[in-house]
Amino acid sequence: MDAPTLQPKFLPSRNELGLVAVGFCGGQGKSGVDAAPMALIESGLVEQLREELEFNVHYDGEVHQYADIMPKEDPVYRGMKNSRAVSAVTQRLSEQVYEHARQGRFVLTLGGDHSIAIGTISGTAKAIRERTGREMAVIWVDAHADINTPETSDSGNIHGMPVAFLTGLAKEDKEDCFGWIKDDQRVSVKKLVYIGLRDIDRGEKKILREHGIKAFSMHDIDRYGIGKVMDMALGWIGSDTPIHLSFDIDSLDPMWAPSTGTPVRGGLTLREGDFIAECVHETGSLVALDLVEVNPSLESHGASETVRAGISIVRCGLGDTLL
Repeated sequence: MDAPTLQPKFLPSRNELGLVAVGFCGGQGKSGVDAAPMALIESGLVEQLREELEFNVHYDGEVHQYADIMPKEDPVYRGMKNSRAVSAVTQRLSEQVYEHARQGRFVLTLGGDHSIAIGTISGTAKAIRERTGREMAVIWVDAHADINTPETSDSGNIHGMPVAFLTGLAKEDKEDCFGWIKDDQRVSVKKLVYIGLRDIDRGEKKILREHGIKAFSMHDIDRYGIGKVMDMALGWIGSDTPIHLSFDIDSLDPMWAPSTGTPVRGGLTLREGDFIAECVHETGSLVALDLVEVNPSLESHGASETVRAGISIVRCGLGDTLL
């Protein structure tokens, strides 16, 4: 297996990688997603990154549970469940990711539920602004838009709200409830692109329309094909913009990734998911990647299959190729 040779545009070195493993499930109601990082690591991901893709992996050897910062009380606030816990975890994670990104490393984060993106994206956005003076774009690959505000959410689960907090559509002054997110840690709705949407709440549809957010649903992928969709998505972002790719495994059809908390039929094939990651890598603009919502406990026959799918996505995003 040949190591990738593409030189990144916004990173000083091709092979320096910071890995953060986040065993956190508090952004939603199902346990088990906290076990995903260890499942991915035990399946050989770190060894593959080091030995086959030849990355210098900076990893502290820990799946972070953040038990030391969990609040003793966490009442529902503005309809949000576990808001203080999610805020504390994502703030700490933002600092961890920022430290890697500040040093010019590519940052790979293994979740955990998708609420952790509040931490990962805020951390890379701040570091990229400091190092390059540029605003970062986000490609959000997901069956769900995750752009509910606390007021539009039916469930109160924060894994359905991270994009709202990251773009400033949802704000909060309380420091222990996302008040720590500053302007230099946010991303613009104009630099946000969705791919793979197929289960969108009514309030989210209104938000997407009102703000002119670029979103490609499964209908668009059916109509144009994944190749054309990626051309349009990357064309929207432009070639001079660093990219953070946040990949929810439930963007894949349950045929390929059954072990996830909110599966929705009619999703991407594994090959389409890999192709998205490959295309973003080929731009040379990718600076960070999240892989979230793998839940090894939910489907006894599909857990290993879902873990393998996750590893495949990561490898493709980091430059693995078929030929």
